[in-house]
Amino acid sequence: MIELDNVAYSYGGGELFSNLSLTLAPGSFHFLTGPSGAGKTTLLKLCYGELTATSGQVRLFGTDTRAMDRDHVALLRRKIGVVHQDCQFLDHLPISENIALPLTVAGRGGQGLGDLQDLIGWVGLSAQANQLPPELSGGERQRAALARAVIMSPDVILADEPTGNVDWDMSQRLLTLLVELNRMGKTVLIATHDMALIRAAKAQVQSRVLRLQNRKITMAGADL
Repeated sequence: MIELDNVAYSYGGGELFSNLSLTLAPGSFHFLTGPSGAGKTTLLKLCYGELTATSGQVRLFGTDTRAMDRDHVALLRRKIGVVHQDCQFLDHLPISENIALPLTVAGRGGQGLGDLQDLIGWVGLSAQANQLPPELSGGERQRAALARAVIMSPDVILADEPTGNVDWDMSQRLLTLLVELNRMGKTVLIATHDMALIRAAKAQVQSRVLRLQNRKITMAGADL
C-alpha cells in the first residue's frame, strides 16, 4: 500500500535520513519511535505525499509519487487518513461540521450524514457534536481529529503523536479506537515516543515497532 525504497530526505543542507526502506502492508499495525528530531513527522509526510523524497522511491498504492501531479496526490490522500500532532479545526464551526469537512471538500457534503452521527458516537463525542472546537478538552480534540481522519473510510491511518497531549486514560481510549480500525482491516502507523503506550498495545494487537535513529530505520523488536 505504502512503500519506501532506499529513500533519503535532506533539507537545509543536511540529510535527515538515507537508504530508508519500509513497506506498510494491508492490515498491518506499526509503531514508529525514535528521538526528537530524528524525522518521524517527516517520514509520515513522505507516506502521504506532503513531501517528496530527495532520492529513492515512495510508492502510494503502487504509484511513484514523483509521477503524480497535485490532483493525483489529492485523490490518493482520500485513501489515507492523517491525525496530526497539533490538530487544527475551524473554530467558528461546530465539531460535527469540522469532522465532516473532508466530505464537503470531496463534494459529498450531503452524503453519509447518518454515518457521521455513528462516527461521532464511536469516538464518544455525541454530547459535544454542536460545541465549537475551543470548548473541547485536549482528549476530545484528538478524538475529533481521529473521526475526521477516518470519515472518508481510508485504507491507511497515519497518526503523529496522537497521545502526546492527553492523559494516560485518554491515551488508552485513543489506542483502543486505533486498534478497532485495524481490526476492520485498516493499515495503521503511529509515530510516538511513548513506550508505555507501545507496551500497552501488546494485549490488544500484533504490531511491529520501527525505530528511526541516526538516519536509519530498524526493527526495534519482534512482534509485540
